[in-house]
Amino acid sequence: MQDSDSAITPGRVADLAEIGELVTAAYGHYVERMGMLPGPMRTDYAVPLAAGQIEVLRADGRIAGLLVLVPESGHMLLDNVAVAPWAQGRGFGRRLMDQAEARARAAGYDRITLYTHVTMVENIEIYLRRGYVETHRAEVNGLHRVYMAKRLD
Repeated sequence: MQDSDSAITPGRVADLAEIGELVTAAYGHYVERMGMLPGPMRTDYAVPLAAGQIEVLRADGRIAGLLVLVPESGHMLLDNVAVAPWAQGRGFGRRLMDQAEARARAAGYDRITLYTHVTMVENIEIYLRRGYVETHRAEVNGLHRVYMAKRLD
């Protein structure tokens, strides 16, 4: 199901507070599981926003999801994809993932990469179902990450 009143648009400076609230709501339940703040909750979103790397999905008059894409050498990094708890189950995560892959293709990349925490097993399953494969694992800033990649057609 896709909401007809929703749209993915570039993030704006005026969105920063709402982006922070969305990230806290989307990742807050992982704090206890991980025993620390997840990486997305440590990010200063003003930086990727200024670089034009954030897109937001708006629905019901507010931000329902976000996407952070970072162009890197040889691949596009899907740095963050999150959907607000109140907006889950409406296909927004799938739309954001589709958008990320489309943006990567449009920028000339044939590969998109991401990483997630080892305890975020439900997210790993989603990525595997979408055709991502695990490439390696590493510890960065105390975070145990699973790195994944997908070849784009």
